[in-house]
Amino acid sequence: MTRRSVLLRSLLILSVLTMTVWTAPPVQAAPETVTIAAANSLKDAFRKILPLFEAHNKDINVRVIYGPSQTLSKQIEEGAPIDVFLPSQVEEIDQLEKKGLVIQGTRRVYAGTSLVLIAGTELPAPIASVQDLRTTLIRYIAIGDPKTSSVGKVGAQYLKYSKLDSQLKSQVVYAEHSRAVLDLVAKGEADLGVVYRTDAVSNKKIRILDDAPEDSHTPIHYGVAAVWTAKNISGAGDFINFLGRPQIQALLQDHGFDRIAEPQIGVAQRQEGQ
Repeated sequence: MTRRSVLLRSLLILSVLTMTVWTAPPVQAAPETVTIAAANSLKDAFRKILPLFEAHNKDINVRVIYGPSQTLSKQIEEGAPIDVFLPSQVEEIDQLEKKGLVIQGTRRVYAGTSLVLIAGTELPAPIASVQDLRTTLIRYIAIGDPKTSSVGKVGAQYLKYSKLDSQLKSQVVYAEHSRAVLDLVAKGEADLGVVYRTDAVSNKKIRILDDAPEDSHTPIHYGVAAVWTAKNISGAGDFINFLGRPQIQALLQDHGFDRIAEPQIGVAQRQEGQ
């Protein structure tokens, strides 16, 4: 081997080593965040659904804020940085949409539920339905505050439909949201309560006594939409579509939700910045 060929070979090896040392590793993009504002009654189901969504969308992290639907809606109106809104009544989305605060084409109804009368596990009174309250005395019945929660609105409608709102006026205890109603009943501070089936179905300290008639209150339809403050519109669309998957619909049913006959999917996604 000539001196010239040895020199060329050495230079070649050095250049390869130099490229090996100085070639930067590929940079992986950091996951983007989707911020969702969800009704309290979704908390149990979402403990299972959100990890599944993140597993299917490894480039997205979910940040969730739970609260009463009406409170969350007000925060969105005031400019809270939310991508997706999931109230317990689709009417909350409709009200925002009338004000131009919902991204067009993203509103969906993905589930429903019923309204139920609940009691603690040790209620001594022989009560099987709300009509028994005409003859059976109780101390307190807890419902959501109609001014701050959707469950309070339909709960008040239910008592009025049953023609018991006047009779029970002094015994009604208002709670901020459905979880607070559950706590009052579970602790024995209220004998009865009115909540969504989704709130009560997995609570071992609660018994469901009766379902409210469908025509006793506004239909309870869970809606979802991307809102005007959304920064990750593409990720918001992915999440909205994910709720329509058969696997997710089955999980929702396990948590007391009713299947919508034809779940609406296929959200038209807009590009960020439009």
